[in-house]
Amino acid sequence: MIKNNFKKLGVIALSLAVLTFVGCSSSNSKSADKSIGEQMDYKITGIDAGAGEMQLAEKAMEAYNTNYTVQSSSGAAMTQALADAYKDEKPIIVTGWSPHWMFSKYDLKYLEDPKGSMGGAEHIDTVVHKGLKEKLPSAYKILDQFAWTPADMEAVMLKIYEGGSIKDVTRQWIDDNTDKVSKWTEGATKVDGDAIKIAYVAWDSEIASTNIIGTVLQDMGYTVNLTQVDAGPMWAALGSGDADAIVAAWLPATHKKYFSDYKDTIENLGPNLEGARLGLVVPTYMDINSIADLAK
Repeated sequence: MIKNNFKKLGVIALSLAVLTFVGCSSSNSKSADKSIGEQMDYKITGIDAGAGEMQLAEKAMEAYNTNYTVQSSSGAAMTQALADAYKDEKPIIVTGWSPHWMFSKYDLKYLEDPKGSMGGAEHIDTVVHKGLKEKLPSAYKILDQFAWTPADMEAVMLKIYEGGSIKDVTRQWIDDNTDKVSKWTEGATKVDGDAIKIAYVAWDSEIASTNIIGTVLQDMGYTVNLTQVDAGPMWAALGSGDADAIVAAWLPATHKKYFSDYKDTIENLGPNLEGARLGLVVPTYMDINSIADLAK
């Protein structure tokens, strides 16, 4: 069976008082006279404070000499703030990443980053605690062979967002993609209840990938324990051996520091997803195209 352990993610983000951007539809003439920064109180809606992209966003604000601050919250609070703003075509800037269901649901765009402050292309890697190959060789092989596409991940994320239970959506995707799953399990031997612990962060992308691989391991006879924590504790658990594996390592930039901190006790099995990206995201109705446009 799969056991999910959820840790409350701190304080839920304060709701942002966002006003309408010049050029967006508005019945408030006073709002229309304000700059984009004034309308949003110079706030960018972020996610959990320990996420690597939050640190990159804060550095970007300094690099571009802006008055903006990055407001920490959670992935769920960020997407709710985006939904609320999008409904009324109000301005909002969020810390975003791909793959993510929000790009399928809304018309969004990344702000250009000419200085490269938010990093370049990313990939999501599978990383295990050293010794897993000897401890759980069959699980190690499956984790090493796990690989899918942004389209695969977004399909799972969107169905969960639209109300499907994680268990049902995961099972349906696996049943519909037996050809891919068979490649992950090729050469692996079924076991009888061996326990494996997998940690992950509360990003929609990682909820999807971790539950998919967790269910595959369960089908191979493992007792799977999934633990949801913030990024820092996730890496600490992996480094100490309290977690056996993660499939949620965003590299080379987002989790660079964590990877470096625990490099002596972990093993990187390589990317399970290519083509990931992170940056500052806005609705396409906003007349802004670059982080440089936020400069003082």
